[in-house]
Amino acid sequence: MKNCIIIGGGIIGLCSAYYLQKEGHQVTVIDQSNMDSGASYVNAGYLSPSHLIPLSAPGVMKKGLKWMFNPASPLYIKPRLDSDFIKWSLAFNKSCNAHHVKKAIPVIKSIALLSQSLYDAIKEEEQFHFQYEKKGLLMLCQTDKMLDEEIETAHMAKREGLDVVALSKEELQVLEPRASFHVKGATYYKCDSHTTPQEFMEEMKTYLQAVGVRFLLNEKVEDLIVSQGKIEAIKTKQQTLKADEFVLSAGSWSALLSKKIGLNLLLQAGKGYRINTTQDTGISIPSILAEAKVAVTPMHGFTRFAGTMEIAGINDKINQIRVEAIAKATTSYYPEVLLSKEEKSDAACGLRPVSPDGLPYIGRSSTCKNLTIATGHAMMGWSMGPATGKLVSEVISDKKTILDINPFHPDRKF
Repeated sequence: MKNCIIIGGGIIGLCSAYYLQKEGHQVTVIDQSNMDSGASYVNAGYLSPSHLIPLSAPGVMKKGLKWMFNPASPLYIKPRLDSDFIKWSLAFNKSCNAHHVKKAIPVIKSIALLSQSLYDAIKEEEQFHFQYEKKGLLMLCQTDKMLDEEIETAHMAKREGLDVVALSKEELQVLEPRASFHVKGATYYKCDSHTTPQEFMEEMKTYLQAVGVRFLLNEKVEDLIVSQGKIEAIKTKQQTLKADEFVLSAGSWSALLSKKIGLNLLLQAGKGYRINTTQDTGISIPSILAEAKVAVTPMHGFTRFAGTMEIAGINDKINQIRVEAIAKATTSYYPEVLLSKEEKSDAACGLRPVSPDGLPYIGRSSTCKNLTIATGHAMMGWSMGPATGKLVSEVISDKKTILDINPFHPDRKF
């Protein structure tokens, strides 16, 4: 049995705690917040094997440069004279090629499918009640160009063994009769599922506390005490904590702490927004508004509209222009859904940790013997959470990992 400290209590931290305690380890989770907000609570709740293509795909950097001057664009990269941002941007640009995408697709598929099966296992084994529906995911397209692109992506997904079909507008209306659409057509990934994130997070926290996992909330890790390539302890304002093993799953803040062990983890905070409505939208199947890059999820008691990727440093400021862009896109695709002023003013945001190549960092760096890194999942943190937690527990327990984790190595070169 090892004494483990997990830095960061989002979906990745909680899943790591879950599997570590299952292996018999003593676990403490420490988080700088109250653990009731942020990316793990405001995401679209998708379990998406369909999301095979990494963010760093051909043409994305070109689009990003074009969108740089449009604060309402789906991807907004704010230029900054910051060395970490410049290094990340160069690495991101280098990754935006077809060869990288081809290599990344089977890796992303494997971890997403594993995670989906682990959500099933957790729900059954612990008798959790969180909303978990297997209704698939629609990619809604308003233009022929986008529909052609999505059909091409669907063919690629089909070759990877995923269950996906193309739908005309008429077929879409039969599938979703209570919703009104302004689209040309869609592709339908039957392999995807969705959840209400807050429900899972609350049930998991309650379970972990009941089995003896210790939580330290509103306590920021300020320093790592390192000696001979090992972390001896972590320091907060309140105390110094020792452990045998440490997990760095602090999301967008992970890069700041990685520097303490001499590792420059290339990571940028990608801000996403969500708007909730309790209106009867008629929407029963999750969708992505393809041109607008907005995710729509029918959750437990409400519908969530989430989206945008804003790379502008670590901050939690709500940019109302981006909130309005999500609301406008929603009405454009679903003409009968009009989000109210109050719903838009209640919008929340979360920071997703984005690696340059669209793959997470999972595993140990050669710079530190007893630190396991688990971050950089970008928009796929919810989809990959349980699988990442299992891999973390296997690394720390000195077991053979269920997946090859070399593609996620924290020391990989870009």
